[in-house]
Amino acid sequence: MAQDAVEHDYHLVNPSPWPLVGSAAAMFMAIGGIIWMKGLFGLEKHTLWPFLLGLFGVLYTMLGWWTEVVREANQGDHTPVVAIGLRYGMILFIASEVMFFVAWFWIFFEMVLFKGVRTHSGIEEVATAWATWPPKGVETVSAWQLPLVNTLTLLLSGTTVTWAHHAIQTNDRKGARLALILTIALGALFSMIQAYEYNHIIHENLFFSTEAANAGLYGSSFFMATGFHGFHVLIGTIFLTVCLIRLMKGDFTPKQHFGFEAAAWYWHFVDVVWLFLFAFVYVIFGAA
Repeated sequence: MAQDAVEHDYHLVNPSPWPLVGSAAAMFMAIGGIIWMKGLFGLEKHTLWPFLLGLFGVLYTMLGWWTEVVREANQGDHTPVVAIGLRYGMILFIASEVMFFVAWFWIFFEMVLFKGVRTHSGIEEVATAWATWPPKGVETVSAWQLPLVNTLTLLLSGTTVTWAHHAIQTNDRKGARLALILTIALGALFSMIQAYEYNHIIHENLFFSTEAANAGLYGSSFFMATGFHGFHVLIGTIFLTVCLIRLMKGDFTPKQHFGFEAAAWYWHFVDVVWLFLFAFVYVIFGAA
């Protein structure tokens, strides 16, 4: 008698060590970060090796876990029902990233829109510090130079990643490969331009004037918002590079290419966040 077989649309994964390994590595990296910044457990401040060891564990988990997911996709385990679950997961992840950036926009708008409240605080130093925006003595970055170039760079990369998506859907592998290479190159160009801009800001000491009490807060909010966005651009560039490698190996088909779709969604999210940053941080509230 034939063995009983269960047939359904869901893929039951094999026991995996990655959730446990990843959690332990993330905790070790967090503790290592505390040791690096503050010192802990008898280890002195600026001791870097615990953090690097945890970071290596996290990166190793990402590589191993995502390799298994790719293998499942190539084996046909990602049925339509499973693919829906993957899409919902990516949507929720991007939603969490949106809220992450809401925090940085929140503090920036708090400083910009409600600075008048502090001018009536009754404390002369505070009232003087918040009397003008940007803070007195702080030289801001012109929106119409490098930030504008980076805006055009990201907008162009949004068109090339859409071109790549359309090419995959129409089984134009050559066109998809070219479009992905252009997208990755534009992402790398954005990172290089932003690194140059940061170097200029730090070298000229633009955001850290001692003439106003809130000058440091302005610089911190600027670097946290634009810096974390730059980090997301770097992650997205790596994401797309992995997709290019998979494309060259023949992994994606017109009907099954969610790995690329997830990367494209992430890249468009990065584009939209930058448009908000450019509009509010650089243009509307970035000039005296």
